[in-house]
Amino acid sequence: MIRRLVNNVLQNPTETIVYSNPFLKKDTQHFGWLTNVAPCFPVPSNNIKIISEPKQFYEELLELCKSATQRITLASLYLGTGELEKQLVKALSTNKQFQNNKLIINVLLDYTRGSRDEVNSRTMLCPLLSQNPKNCTISLYHTPALRGLLKKYMPNRWNELIGLQHMKLYIFDDTLIISGANLSNDYFTNRQDRYFLIKDKKLTDFYCRLINKVQSFSLKIDKNNKVSYNNNCPYEGNKKEFVNKARDLIEDYLETTTINQNMCTTMQGCDTWIFPTIQMGQLLINQDSIITDKILAEAPHNSKLNIATGYFNLTNQYMNTLINNSQGNCEILMAHPKANGFLGAKGAAGGIPYAYSLIAHKFKRQYEYKGQQNRIKLLEYLKEGWTYHGKGLWYYAPQSNYPCMTIIGSPNFGDRSVTKDLETQLVIVTENEKLQMEMHRECRNLYEKGLPADTQRKVPFWVNAFVVFFRSYF
Repeated sequence: MIRRLVNNVLQNPTETIVYSNPFLKKDTQHFGWLTNVAPCFPVPSNNIKIISEPKQFYEELLELCKSATQRITLASLYLGTGELEKQLVKALSTNKQFQNNKLIINVLLDYTRGSRDEVNSRTMLCPLLSQNPKNCTISLYHTPALRGLLKKYMPNRWNELIGLQHMKLYIFDDTLIISGANLSNDYFTNRQDRYFLIKDKKLTDFYCRLINKVQSFSLKIDKNNKVSYNNNCPYEGNKKEFVNKARDLIEDYLETTTINQNMCTTMQGCDTWIFPTIQMGQLLINQDSIITDKILAEAPHNSKLNIATGYFNLTNQYMNTLINNSQGNCEILMAHPKANGFLGAKGAAGGIPYAYSLIAHKFKRQYEYKGQQNRIKLLEYLKEGWTYHGKGLWYYAPQSNYPCMTIIGSPNFGDRSVTKDLETQLVIVTENEKLQMEMHRECRNLYEKGLPADTQRKVPFWVNAFVVFFRSYF
């Protein structure tokens, strides 16, 4: 199983070398171990485009919805219900190849978030099923942790705390856009995130098949918005049996792909290597969190880590690693309370921005106690009229002006990403200086809007108790 391979490599790295290190330069050879723990996709750097603005992200999506000829596969938390989202659905429905039964549309969303309110993601997408049911599938992942009395009595919105489908993958033929952004108005206008557009058939094939695997143990709807079940549905049956079956399905797929892909880690014309990582904590799949922790831990002296998260709630493991194991300088960018999407929300959700400030305050006390205040810095993203949702990591090797590695995807490096939600991201290692410069420019554009974090901000008293009891849920 892939978990055995990952654990063996991390615990006994000198005894488990399976695949050759594809990297040629000193700075990138630092990451040679990745070929033994994740599938490796070599690509030319000019097949990667970094998108910087929400509007540009939306325009790319819209154009690709119109122009795709064979397949469109979308995985997101939810689809919004505004005018921009309606234009996306219209672009799908009017795609000529879809109308001619030559294009397949495949959508994976979260069941609880996608079913919120009377007008929701499901009602937005049902017309596609009415138009062409043979060439369209709409699946809804339902966490196995939400069942029985908990499911029966937990109110809508609150039930989203238990576990979600959180992967953000937008595939059009052989083009992938990976992001942390959902398919919703704010993410198309004034909610800053990160977005990479990558053209590679093998990588898109990998993610299409992964989504198909998740769909095999998810629900689906028909043209009348009626939910149908299958034998693997988490609603009924033994939870442990479901988890084991789903875990084995995903792990077997990861293991097979790793073996097949990593026999050809060097390809002519390829100067960039992409490693997909998966985190599905409720299914006992922890590949991404293990790899992320090792990257943090092995950052050498005089290297630099830039870490971004929309929600500052690092796991205790990540905090401990950054403080006690990592030797690299580290700047962490998080949302200022004014740039937090929960600001002004009703009820307990309105306290979440203050909860992140409180967690940041406690983290700062920890690293200052260990004398690490010159090595670790906290910044808060603030741009008038915008919210912040960007996440990921950039690694700068010692004495290097540009990053040779970045991580991009859906995880926020927090407890919920590690233990509750379905997540994926890409570790991208490049030896191409032009792409490195573009990665640096993306990083700087975000950090330029970062202010020194105010960790002494006054926090409502009740938020302290909220963090103690509910930290792993937000």
